[in-house]
Amino acid sequence: MGKVTYVTQEGLKKMKEELSHLMNVERPAISKQIGEAIDKGDISENAEYDAAKDAQGMLEAKIATLRDNLANTRVLDESKIDTSKVQILNIVTLKNTKTNKVMKYTIVSEHEADLKSGKISVETPIAKGLLGKKVGDIAEIKVPSGIISFKIMDISI
Repeated sequence: MGKVTYVTQEGLKKMKEELSHLMNVERPAISKQIGEAIDKGDISENAEYDAAKDAQGMLEAKIATLRDNLANTRVLDESKIDTSKVQILNIVTLKNTKTNKVMKYTIVSEHEADLKSGKISVETPIAKGLLGKKVGDIAEIKVPSGIISFKIMDISI
């Protein structure tokens, strides 16, 4: 049993779509490549066959991992999310107390993290440093370059 991962309904849909794509598009494509390599004759020294078999092994491992992740995924009820303190699925507005730069992050599961869209994994040092804090609190977060102080300006969903 893997660790339980909490995702939004959208996150679950994306995981299912990825699994479907791997199983219904990628898997048949690799099987076809293996078949074509076998048709070319001697497979003992056939680089195409070896490459396709390696790709098949990696694909099957990815499918197995995704299936395991899906089995241990729970969908969060977004209507029951509390905003009195920082937790997963909150949108947190922070101000760097040194530079006064304001940032906004949504704390999500590692499967939904996407820094370009401002979604950070609950597993990151920043998210871990924010969890449980309230509006007005200062979070001292250890990052590779040292410690950064963030003031929590707002918590929403």
